[in-house]
Amino acid sequence: MPTECLFREDSYRKDCLARVVALTEQGGIVLDRTVFYATSGGQPGDSGTLTKADGTTVPIATAVYTDAAKSEIAHVPALGAPALAVGDEVTAAIDWDKRYARMRMHTAMHLLSAVLPYAVTGGSVGDVESRLDFDIPEAGLDKDAVTAKVNEMIATNAAVSSRWITDEELAANPGLVKTMSVKPPMGTGRVRLIEIGGLDLQPCGGTHVRSTGEIGQVRVTQIEKKGKQNRRVRLAFA
Repeated sequence: MPTECLFREDSYRKDCLARVVALTEQGGIVLDRTVFYATSGGQPGDSGTLTKADGTTVPIATAVYTDAAKSEIAHVPALGAPALAVGDEVTAAIDWDKRYARMRMHTAMHLLSAVLPYAVTGGSVGDVESRLDFDIPEAGLDKDAVTAKVNEMIATNAAVSSRWITDEELAANPGLVKTMSVKPPMGTGRVRLIEIGGLDLQPCGGTHVRSTGEIGQVRVTQIEKKGKQNRRVRLAFA
């Protein structure tokens, strides 16, 4: 059963009322709707809690998709958590501080990919530090120069927005896809785009801030050579 993914339309929503509609063989809890982001695209799934009206609280360690189409989300309870049953009504609440740090960082990674307009071969979004791997034939990257360019973009306080296009529109505009390792989910008929006003536009299912000014200062901490043409760029909050 498809999960209504509230985070796709409002990344700032911290909780919601929901109902348990299924339990997976692995112990995951499937809700009819959720604010929990599920692990994908290099961004970890949210942690948080599911709480019943009687106060019973189930700590959630992470959230994952159960299908390739990324339509159903299972909430993975922490070890030893109380059990829930199908039909239970709960309040789903995320660890907001961790989510917001990832929102700021994920948006910063989009800016990094705009500063370094090369194919992205991998990446990971963290709470404190993140990384992107680029397919760059020659090295010669200066981390201070890259830091300065990203922070210049952040300082513009550009608006960040999302919209949907059809699978056919994306297929007709392959240049929108920067990632070689992670392809945007297709097959549902539509793909979500994240636009940073005047700076970047690419498919992404992740959570983002509303404007670049919310990111705050960042710095490139390291540029590693991971292969003949692969450069790993690490970014952290300053």
